Amino acid sequence: MTDRDIALIDELRGKMAEQSCVEFKVNNFSPEMIGKLCSARSNTARIENRDLAYIIWGVSDETHLVVGTDVNPNKAKQGNQELQLWLAQQLKPSIAFNFKEVAHPDGRVVMLEIPAALLAPVEFNGVAYIRIGPTTPKLADYPERFQVLINNLRPYVWEKGVAKSYVSADDVLDLLDYPSYFKLTQQKLPDNKAGIIERLEGDQLIVKDVGGRWNISNLGAILFASDLERFDPSLSRKAVRFTAYRGRNKASVVTHRQDGKKGYAIGFEGLVGFINSLLPKNEHIGAAFREETPLFPEIAIRELVANALIHQDMTIAGAGPQIELFDDRLEITNPGEPLVQTDRMIDLPPRSRNSMLGSLMRRMRLCEEQGSGLDKVIANIEIFQLPPPKFQAEASSMQVILYGPRSFAEMSVEERIRACYQHAVLKWLSGERMKNASLCDRLGIDKTSNAAQATRVINGAQEAELIKPAEPDKPRVGYIPWWA
Repeated sequence: MTDRDIALIDELRGKMAEQSCVEFKVNNFSPEMIGKLCSARSNTARIENRDLAYIIWGVSDETHLVVGTDVNPNKAKQGNQELQLWLAQQLKPSIAFNFKEVAHPDGRVVMLEIPAALLAPVEFNGVAYIRIGPTTPKLADYPERFQVLINNLRPYVWEKGVAKSYVSADDVLDLLDYPSYFKLTQQKLPDNKAGIIERLEGDQLIVKDVGGRWNISNLGAILFASDLERFDPSLSRKAVRFTAYRGRNKASVVTHRQDGKKGYAIGFEGLVGFINSLLPKNEHIGAAFREETPLFPEIAIRELVANALIHQDMTIAGAGPQIELFDDRLEITNPGEPLVQTDRMIDLPPRSRNSMLGSLMRRMRLCEEQGSGLDKVIANIEIFQLPPPKFQAEASSMQVILYGPRSFAEMSVEERIRACYQHAVLKWLSGERMKNASLCDRLGIDKTSNAAQATRVINGAQEAELIKPAEPDKPRVGYIPWWA
């Protein structure tokens, strides 16, 4: 991207007092020097919380004027090896450095982009360096800077990645559905472009690039893209895919298929409404009347879909959340194994891979506050007297299954035990204990004539080590989860 590279070079030349992550040279192209500077600049960039450092040939270090250069990294060698291969072998951990030749209007420039250290201090030939003023000492000689570097090392934050770079403010407003952002966050829409851009930047949906342009972050695109297909396939493939089947397996006829194109936030209500519109109706008996309701409680659909969006592993290429509706169940699958044991998802606070995404979705009230969603799902499933949902980790994915109505007699032994455990967790979360009578209510068992059926389920749950007596010497006082 020549225009952006020229704008970047000009911006770096103009920052006379901010050169800790920039080095200007003309024709000095020693492989050993480059290797040490890659280590030093990478480590220094992480200390200063910058994403990149640069070495730029063809710019005077004294005047910062473009004077041109003769260096050619593509032809340079160290011994009998290509320079870039040799550098890659000498730098540990490996970093994705990148040489660029830029046809600047004032002369030929070569720019080396150096990513900040990510997992550990970057070493050259077994030694980690740092840049202090014009010198390149060993990092080990400066323990206080070493500690700052270690503190700043962090795993990759997908939401902060760049979905589209070097776009104008007008392009930002074209690519992102900014009116929906203001509506969902309950902010008044500013009456000028500058005000809109300022708010989008404040929520890290966009970040400043060079030359007065902007980068749209992965967070901004995945939540508010008007059309995800206008972005790179690595992001557009994370759109939600919905499929409905006429039958109980994937060999059945497909009746509906919808591949999402909108960002998660602006498409969420439409997706939930679309799913509810396809669900068969279930007659729910309330306190005083019967009413037709969707097969599954809406809060269960909302929370489980939101969880799939928030907790997916965004780094898995070519995969996104999938929702599949069958005659007897709804399956919601997201890429990435869960970070919490499946039998502890109801009570433990979720560990999110995408905390920025989750925080903004909760702020927009698209899902419940952190840690309160799944218990409400289970509580509403119990009200509807549906079989217990199943949470299961599969190969590189997490799946939740909601089942359609079945009587106690139609449930499997495994389902009855799972319902017992989930009921015990809900009771424990509300400061109560599960008892035979409450389990009868949960499973639709007649307490006067068939209470023994609940007793057998409780015994099975104890044998499976999912529940235990709250007081071992007084089993009648109730039961609690195994971990309580």
